[in-house]
Amino acid sequence: MLYLTFKYIHLLGVIILVGNVTVTAVWKVFADRSGDPRVIAFGQHLVTLTDWSLTLGGILLIAIGGFGSALVAGINPFGSGWLIWGQVLFVLSGLIWLFILIPTQIRQARQAREFGNGGEVPDSYKRDARRWIIWGIIATLPLLGATWVMVLKPL
Repeated sequence: MLYLTFKYIHLLGVIILVGNVTVTAVWKVFADRSGDPRVIAFGQHLVTLTDWSLTLGGILLIAIGGFGSALVAGINPFGSGWLIWGQVLFVLSGLIWLFILIPTQIRQARQAREFGNGGEVPDSYKRDARRWIIWGIIATLPLLGATWVMVLKPL
């Protein structure tokens, strides 16, 4: 029963993480495309809130559930190719977030606080918005790959 509980926690984390990064990207793009500084600032604020709660929460649930279920089942989490590749892809995505996306989001959040009350959206924000969506898609691909590897265990 403990194994299934950890497995549930792991899967819940995957759903929350992948769901959040996907949905956040969709509504942020629509907010940015509205051209309304207040809508854009609100959307950017929600990106920050959901990243600190749902993205970080999903990551923690994935780690707790994954390593917990491996420990309970007596599986070496670094002993099989599918486990290693799942973790490598997960970490790769995390590195993209850590070194590219989070700094971009911080810049955007600072700018959004300035124009959120009706000011003009600067070109630098728009450049960062394009950078964020491109790198966000790139960072999501390894998450999808990790999910595929973990479910199908091809290695």
